[in-house]
Amino acid sequence: MNIKKAISVLMISVMILFCLSACGSQSEPSAEAAPEESSGLKIVTTIYPEYDWVMNILGDNPAGAEVILLTDNGVDLHSYQPTAEDIMNITTSDVFVYVGGESDEWAEDTIMSSGEDLVAVNLLEALGDSAKEEEVIEGMEAEEHEHEEDPEYDEHVWLSLRNASALVDSIEAAIAEADPANADTYAANANAYKEKLAALDAEYEKAVSGAPVKTLLFGDCSAETEASFETVTFLANKLDELGLKSVMTIEGSNQKLANTIIKTSSSGDQQILTLDSIQSVTADDIANGNDYLAKMTNNLEVLKEALK
Repeated sequence: MNIKKAISVLMISVMILFCLSACGSQSEPSAEAAPEESSGLKIVTTIYPEYDWVMNILGDNPAGAEVILLTDNGVDLHSYQPTAEDIMNITTSDVFVYVGGESDEWAEDTIMSSGEDLVAVNLLEALGDSAKEEEVIEGMEAEEHEHEEDPEYDEHVWLSLRNASALVDSIEAAIAEADPANADTYAANANAYKEKLAALDAEYEKAVSGAPVKTLLFGDCSAETEASFETVTFLANKLDELGLKSVMTIEGSNQKLANTIIKTSSSGDQQILTLDSIQSVTADDIANGNDYLAKMTNNLEVLKEALK
């Protein structure tokens, strides 16, 4: 994962698009996702937000669909590598949901080798012009390959509740195509879930619009890179200049960079707050009901604290 994704400077929006880096091991398909009896309808998802959206669209699961989450053991999107079993699950599925982008390049070849009946949902493609192109701004360190002509898009599209609503529509349409007999049920479930997404999005907008602070400063670095002295100094100076009381990190961070930034600032007394990227989710998280909406609600509380 490049430093551009890992160190985000001065970023604030209702969508809270931010990045992460973590490492993990390959997971087995979630046992909870598979019903005792299956109609043959099989849905494969790469990351947890997709899985949770699918489960909400299915509701009572009238077709007895089998739903598989490929990364349910804490592995993240950037370090995940599919096993032979994963590839087999995808090629024998009816619906395959994946993020797209640089981290999912392997998925395209898998789809090409699948049957004609496979309905694939590429989240970045589904968003179209709503997908955000990555950019290098002041305080970020670009990698050598970032002069390439083809743009790269932020893959963390699930961190926008508005994106989530649009993507639920795309996934619902794919499931309905695979199982038209229950299309009305899936549409009703999707609409009910989108109302919950919209309500939480309104809470985010309220929190941001009414906050005295309008800037978030992220101090996070990938495992493969170290921030330069210039970057640390720039971020520390921004803390002082803007009078920020917090440095943001994401789950799994060792907080080394955040602590260095704070120590380099004039006051040196800022707190470190952690947001959940909702990517490295384990089977235990799922079993405990810590779903997408719950995690986004928790992030809202952290955001409110950061914007005081």
